Amino acid sequence: MSLKTTLFATLAVVTLALPAFAEGTIKVDDAYARSSGKTAKAGAAFMMIRNQGDIDDRLVGASSDAAARVELHTHKVDENGVAKMMHVEEGFAIPAGETHMLKRGGDHVMFMGLTAPFEQGATVPVTLIFEKAGEVEVEIPVDLERRDMGGGSHSN
Repeated sequence: MSLKTTLFATLAVVTLALPAFAEGTIKVDDAYARSSGKTAKAGAAFMMIRNQGDIDDRLVGASSDAAARVELHTHKVDENGVAKMMHVEEGFAIPAGETHMLKRGGDHVMFMGLTAPFEQGATVPVTLIFEKAGEVEVEIPVDLERRDMGGGSHSN
């Protein structure tokens, strides 16, 4: 086999293996999305992200046709005790063998400029982007009635 053929075959194997790597290492559970009502311009998604792999990973972004802009956000409490939402450009670390919670009042996926209202029972297609696992596609159910996963309240 020529060097060119060997390199092409290796590239093909690696390219085909990447989705399997993501599927096998990153698991998303208990996901739900919500907004504050039919006229809301923003919404958020919450979930448990489990890294079942042997190497640390990082959620570095998200995308969705459900909004003009999708960002990773968290809440920070300032010196006056006021919680403010902030974009987390570096993303969220997901250590090997551990779970990272995206929950109300904490880390979450933020949808800004909703293209349509989040309606109870609908789903929101989201692509989660990981540093090592690559893209993971999830269909997140909208649950406007759900209370909380253990964090504080989230206002949109």
